Amino acid sequence: MTTTTRTAIGLMSGTSMDGIDIALLRTDGENVVERGPSMGIPYEPAFRDRLKQALVEARDLTDRTERPGDLAAVERNLTLRHAVAVSDFLYRHDLSPAEIDAIGFHGQTVLHRPDEALTVQLGDGALLAQMTGIPVVYDMRANDMIHGGQGAPLIPVYHGALSASAGLTLPAVFVNIGGISNLTFVGRNGEILAYDSGPGNTLIDQWVEMHTGAAFDQGGEIASTGHVLPSLADRYLGNSFFSSNQRRSLDRNDFQPPQKGEADLADGARTLAYVTAAAILKSAKHLPEPPARYVVCGGGRLNRAIMRHLADLAQVDNAKVIAAEDAGLDGDAMEAEAWAYLAVRSLRGVPLTFPATTGVAAPVTGGVLSMPGKSGFSSQD
Repeated sequence: MTTTTRTAIGLMSGTSMDGIDIALLRTDGENVVERGPSMGIPYEPAFRDRLKQALVEARDLTDRTERPGDLAAVERNLTLRHAVAVSDFLYRHDLSPAEIDAIGFHGQTVLHRPDEALTVQLGDGALLAQMTGIPVVYDMRANDMIHGGQGAPLIPVYHGALSASAGLTLPAVFVNIGGISNLTFVGRNGEILAYDSGPGNTLIDQWVEMHTGAAFDQGGEIASTGHVLPSLADRYLGNSFFSSNQRRSLDRNDFQPPQKGEADLADGARTLAYVTAAAILKSAKHLPEPPARYVVCGGGRLNRAIMRHLADLAQVDNAKVIAAEDAGLDGDAMEAEAWAYLAVRSLRGVPLTFPATTGVAAPVTGGVLSMPGKSGFSSQD
């Protein structure tokens, strides 16, 4: 039976809170993956500050629908920014809303507590559908958690499809280094296993911003001038997260940056870059077999210090580390592409998550669909 191919736009605003990634994908939600144009729109510093404050305001939430304090205003502002981004993207690529079957809308995660089955993403899917005139699939993590999953990572099913289209030597691991890093293992027969691997860019970003006011270490320039402080690195890598046999998803606040005075700027940045790389390799020890190749995507692949440490550590197991672009992929757009892919899968009612990716009891679909001019309803209703 032939599966319908759809054109979707994916929108991603990750834990680094640096902006909106947009990507176009034509897919059947299975094996057909035709990647289209993509672009990124950065947030200005003032809005990033509001998002950081939203993390603070969301800490005490127990009901994922609550929006106390400034959260409601931030959610509306965030959604409107995504609507403008979609409009700009369509204009730049001479597309009309009628040519897009769906938008996959991640929103902004402000709280993620898998042990409490609680996850909160700011983003009004109904408003986005109204503003763009395009059906929107959003809130894709919640149904997984309702059924006993960790709610993350969601991208592995797309990694599995990409491994085939890119012709990767298997077994291989996709490494996404965003605010939090996660791994997707693709086995010799295409089986997938995935989990969060530890802190990604979050610690480095917080450390650099604390000292310089800059949002991140551009290209790892600061880290490249420093030295690894073993005692500080060991403090992070000795966390029980890495030794536990139970893999779990992480919240941005599960690891905290060092205090001022524990290191100078460059040594702190270099140590945290090493921690990011070493955390990936420590977490990879839980895989069923060592991979032949690590394919790195996300902003962390642009940090030379992280990539250098990752390559050195992987070499011990005779594994090769490459950036996504070296495999013919787009490391910046991959998560946004994944959200487009997941939106199509949600429309079809097929699984987004699996026991081996989130720990969910059985494969489940998810997401809420909002049609232009109509209120949202769950794809499970």
